[in-house]
Amino acid sequence: MASLLRLPALLAAMGADPDGVIRAGGGDPAAFDDPDKTMPFPVLGRLLDHCARATGCPYLGLELGRRAGLDALGVLGEIAQTAPDLGSALRFFILHLHLHDRGAVPLLWERGDQAMLGYVIHWPDVPGTEQIYDGTVAIIYNILKSLAGPGWRPNGVWLHRPPPEDKAPYRDHFQTRLHFAAQHAAVGFRAEDLRRPLPGSDALAYAAGLREVEALEAFRDVDLHEHIQRVLRRLLIAGAPASELRLEPVAALFGLHVRTLNRRLRAEGTSFKALLDETRYRIARQLLRDTQLPMQELAITLGYADVTAFIRAFRRWSGVSPTAWRSLRRRAT
Repeated sequence: MASLLRLPALLAAMGADPDGVIRAGGGDPAAFDDPDKTMPFPVLGRLLDHCARATGCPYLGLELGRRAGLDALGVLGEIAQTAPDLGSALRFFILHLHLHDRGAVPLLWERGDQAMLGYVIHWPDVPGTEQIYDGTVAIIYNILKSLAGPGWRPNGVWLHRPPPEDKAPYRDHFQTRLHFAAQHAAVGFRAEDLRRPLPGSDALAYAAGLREVEALEAFRDVDLHEHIQRVLRRLLIAGAPASELRLEPVAALFGLHVRTLNRRLRAEGTSFKALLDETRYRIARQLLRDTQLPMQELAITLGYADVTAFIRAFRRWSGVSPTAWRSLRRRAT
């Protein structure tokens, strides 16, 4: 809830009754008193979509996101500020954001002299994704500015939403080149900025923070298959090669023999292949719905050797081709 705590005040500033609007949108006003409470992604999406319509503000997600930054990430934000450089801080987020946000995955691309930090929702069938992505990209921009320090500038911002009638709020916040109806929701910057030292860098504090996060990871009481799916999501979104999406390397990550991992997954009623298929299907549906990525790039993102293998697998999961699924979903909305 940390990134949503300013929603009641924002609604009041827009002349709405915060409690009434939040209740009508399916939320609980009392939840906005505690940053450690959680809200399922579908509930979040419906709430933000309702608030945007209730206030007549189509960029409500942007207005909410521009009011948040590292503070919305709690202890993760505090630890990241002590990293040695910007790249280390961002990779720290990518590895550990699931402790804070279990419905989406951050992305870091490097292509030549350019880098992009983005965000992909992998929870299926989430409404209001335009508002979620607008808010998240605004937060990403604020986080990058806070971490990199004075003088840092992005070289572009990419947003999923179609071009709005009023672009002024977006220009005012991002102050850079805007790309609407984009394939990714992301902030772009120079790749060399990843080596930029952080003003708050502190080697001892960063090492202590990493130990703290490791303790949080160990404390989480979840089944093995949930841990496996979390790792698979990170590997897929990070563009891991197909060689890393096999049973052997994943078992090695957990310090388990392949037979031991198989046995424990069978005891939980599943298998490694089933978990990989389920994870790929979930990410594929979200990317088909929320991006314009061509089938070839989707296949690569999901770790397939070629687009034919991806299309065949998607048809097996859903009964239709990915192109047909994307078309049906867009006609439905």
